[in-house]
This record gives sequence, structure tokens and C-alpha cells, in this order.
Amino acid sequence: MTEQTHDTAPAAITVRAAEIAVAVLIAIGAVVVMVTNYQIGAGWAPDGPEAGYFPLRIGALIFLSCLVVLWHALRTPNDAVFVTWPQLKQVAVILVPLTVYVALISFLGIYVASAIFIAGFMLAIGKFAWWRAVLTGVAINAVLFWIFEMQFRVPLPKGPLEAAFGF
Repeated sequence: MTEQTHDTAPAAITVRAAEIAVAVLIAIGAVVVMVTNYQIGAGWAPDGPEAGYFPLRIGALIFLSCLVVLWHALRTPNDAVFVTWPQLKQVAVILVPLTVYVALISFLGIYVASAIFIAGFMLAIGKFAWWRAVLTGVAINAVLFWIFEMQFRVPLPKGPLEAAFGF
């Protein structure tokens, strides 16, 4: 474990901070579930439960569970390390590009976004030559396009490039 002093920045995120953050975020989601299901009807109709009956109650149970986690986290000592900054940086190396990739799918389609994602990782992490990274990204996605779109006829999200070719 890393030791921290009062005159330097924390060397890590503590278990307490992580538990509080997760409890608050999930509690916010539970409130959203409860409110939206109350709006669509969460009572008991003459023919049985309304559409929001069970989801509202599950949201309430999740919210109560978050309160228990929050209460427990506030009583926990603040010295246990959850993740250090170097470990968090390793997670971000994957998580940030993956988030960008998922966002690009809606604009560029899955094939172009995947080609960029593969080539980007080959360049940044694998240190491959640029031509090899681009060739691999394009080749893999050309094969996947042929398999899914031509052979299985499974429509996946497409972007402007596929539209330009009539797909």
C-alpha cells in the first residue's frame, strides 16, 4: 500500500471515496428509475400491476441498498487504497479510446469506427508501422463486413462510407 502525507497530493483513490462515489451514482440512477416508472403508472390496476409497478419497487430497493453502502462507507477508515493513479492511468488507456469508439459508431458506422479503433491501438499500444496498422484495421473490417452484411445479412450500424457504396 502507498502511504500518503498531508502535504502532498493523494497517491491513490481510497476504498471509501470509491464506495461513496458508486453509491451516489447508483442512487441517482435508482431515483430516475423510480420517478419514470411512477410517471408511467406504478400502482395496481383492476387487471393487475401497471407497467411501472415492479421496476419502481426494484428502484426503491436499489436506492435503499445505496443508502446502506453510503452509511457503511462513511464509517470506514479512509486509509485503504482502492486504486493508485498509475493503475487508474492503465485503465484509462483502454477506457477512453473505447468510449470514443462507441461514440463514433453512431456517426461513422461500426466498420469504419472499428477500423480506426484497431489501427489506433496498433499504433499507440503495439507500436506497429502506420501502414500495417491501417491495412490490418481495414482488412479485418472488410472481412467482417463481408461476413455480416453479405453472408449472414445481419444489418449493423453503417455510416456515410457504406452509404456512398450503396449499402
